[in-house]
Amino acid sequence: MKDTLHSLHLAGVNYLATADVPQPAKKAPGDLANKVNLVLGIAAWAGTAAGVAGVLITGIMMAVSMKRGEGSEHLSRLGMVAGGCVLVATAGPTVKFLFA
Repeated sequence: MKDTLHSLHLAGVNYLATADVPQPAKKAPGDLANKVNLVLGIAAWAGTAAGVAGVLITGIMMAVSMKRGEGSEHLSRLGMVAGGCVLVATAGPTVKFLFA
């Protein structure tokens, strides 16, 4: 039994060593690439617009709170908005660095 399993294992190793493993192309088809680029462009634009809106809204909230004399933790909110902006801005280069 042990010899049979050993010979089957060797046959499998030899088969795997000589088998042609398909290597897919690294580029997407033209139509698909254009559609994906369009969607990614819209997502990048929306992320940038959301970041600008977040900074504006946080600034307005800070101004209103200061006028009322209320102390608030708006700096932490501004930090979260800034962190989101950094993520949106560096998403493309980060993915390119990791997977290129």
